[in-house]
Amino acid sequence: MHQKLFYEDPYITTFSAQIGKQTTDEAGRRYVVLNQTAFYPTGGGQPFDTGTLNGVAVTDVEEMNGEVRHFVEKEVEEEVHGEINWVRRFDHMQQHAGQHVLSAAFEDTFAYKTVSFHLGQDVCTIDLDISLLDEAEAREAEAYANSIIQTNHPIETKWVNKEELAQYNLRKEVSVAEDIRLVIIPDVDYSGCGGTHPASTAEVGAISILKWENQKNHMRVHFVCGNRVMEQLHEKQKVVQGLTNILNVPQVDLVDAANRLVLQTKEYEKTVDELNSRLLSYEAKELLQSADTIDNQKVVQLISNEYGMKEIQKLAKTILSTDPFVVVFLISEKENKLQIVCGRGAELELDMNRALKEVLPLINGKGGGKKDFAQGGGEAIRSAEEILIELVKVSLQ
Repeated sequence: MHQKLFYEDPYITTFSAQIGKQTTDEAGRRYVVLNQTAFYPTGGGQPFDTGTLNGVAVTDVEEMNGEVRHFVEKEVEEEVHGEINWVRRFDHMQQHAGQHVLSAAFEDTFAYKTVSFHLGQDVCTIDLDISLLDEAEAREAEAYANSIIQTNHPIETKWVNKEELAQYNLRKEVSVAEDIRLVIIPDVDYSGCGGTHPASTAEVGAISILKWENQKNHMRVHFVCGNRVMEQLHEKQKVVQGLTNILNVPQVDLVDAANRLVLQTKEYEKTVDELNSRLLSYEAKELLQSADTIDNQKVVQLISNEYGMKEIQKLAKTILSTDPFVVVFLISEKENKLQIVCGRGAELELDMNRALKEVLPLINGKGGGKKDFAQGGGEAIRSAEEILIELVKVSLQ
């Protein structure tokens, strides 16, 4: 354990070491093993440290087969000088210690146990062994956790054996039988943990619960600690300020203003849909009036670069509901794609699905439907005019 300098002092940011091994893993990634290291490897819900070895970037750190592997971008020369990315390390220390405090707060206040922890790049989560959490409970636990932080409890670590565990009121059983490391916040939390933590709860700074949600019969709580609280505050303040400027209302009225805007938008969308329906009805009448007669069959044909699939489907159905003896072939030509709708009136026996599927291979297309109505699309590797001619030909055979 003496090789893991992050356990001796988590505040170490630079160190010297000798290379014990330098090779590649099964995936061809180069890694270095040192006789001692301050780089924390991924484990226990905490991500790895980043930094450099002789100026070479360390992109990942893993502990495998009893060795800490530093994955690097290129070969590292002997007489290693290592530097830890302190901003990332201290952030992880704040988040991990904050998790201990928040989990203790939920358990001590409501007897809600934590079953898992994830330290994410932007947000952390704990899963509580419950199926429901209300606003009052979340805020009470948050307030209690912050009071623990402000009381400035020391955070201690201690190596013990299995027999010594009985002396401590652990929140859950440890997962190892030897080299057991405890993280202790006196009178607050006693947990087996291999992560890095600051020397006191005051260095956690603050804890903010952002939201919570159901996750596989557990309640997942999203939270941030320390400097991330300020980052979240600044980010949200920027959004709030932007919305107050756009909506021209004070912050306290933002929700009401947003709700009014959503309702107005829905009304506008409804009006637009109604107007589109009217437009398509007029278009349907005009197309019927100008329909062609091919092989004694009344045929409506249209190639459009304005309408999309939704519009040509609606247009085709409007035409077919008006005249039960008509055949309809509509093609939308947009963004190097062809979308096809073909249909026949209720009094006809033509198989539009068969016709469509004979044409679709010409454009590497997919689609289908029923005998009376089918739709599909593909690439515009053939012109819409060619496809329309082929559709009419195979349909009326």
